[in-house]
Amino acid sequence: MIGMSLISFLILLAIAVGVAVVFHYVLRYRYLDGIDSFLAKIAVAWLGGRLGPPLLGHWLFKIDSVYLIPAIIGAVAAVFLNVVFLKALAKTCGARPVG
Repeated sequence: MIGMSLISFLILLAIAVGVAVVFHYVLRYRYLDGIDSFLAKIAVAWLGGRLGPPLLGHWLFKIDSVYLIPAIIGAVAAVFLNVVFLKALAKTCGARPVG
């Protein structure tokens, strides 16, 4: 099942937008400011939502072919790990004192 229906895509997009809004505007958990950071969170959350059910399992509520709880957990995990990775990379590549 590589392809997906339009309804499944839109459900995952709604989950991704909701997770991105919470992380970017409500929690203010971000590495960069601006709309580009928000749009990147949507893309990462969509991918996390798509990968969530195959990795976490198929359980609880299902709409079309999207299992909601694993998709939400996958989207949250993907956005969180993306920001953590960027913060760790910035800290690693940042200026270090001499001596």
